[in-house]
Amino acid sequence: MNPAIASHSIADLKPDTSRAARWTGRVLTGIATAALTFDAVAKLLMLPQVVEGTTQVGYPVSAIFGIGVALAICVLIHLIPRTSILGAVLLTGYLGGAVATNVRISAPLATHVLAPVYVAAVIWLGLYLRDARARALLSAVR
Repeated sequence: MNPAIASHSIADLKPDTSRAARWTGRVLTGIATAALTFDAVAKLLMLPQVVEGTTQVGYPVSAIFGIGVALAICVLIHLIPRTSILGAVLLTGYLGGAVATNVRISAPLATHVLAPVYVAAVIWLGLYLRDARARALLSAVR
């Protein structure tokens, strides 16, 4: 483990961003989680548009509810401050599956294949701006 991270407790990490940056992070997180929550709820309710779209990309109707549950759990984990980094990792994995699905069906690159990448980038940027632990973790990767 990186000594810079290991030698400090979470309480020792001070916000080293401006108040505006932290609020920007919160807004970005809110936008991404609102979109993903809407998607999860639509899957849980088995809305006709969701059923149609999901089956068109090759998933069986029986998988839709489970996908919605998985997404809802990932969003909830991300919204809990103590587990937000784990939630971001899980959501990144979920969104990677969406990228793979869109690549498999030869969907348009900028609007379909990369859309989940854009959402993941917003999730991580929001987390980076609002959470000192995320900044410490990502700075350790450099």
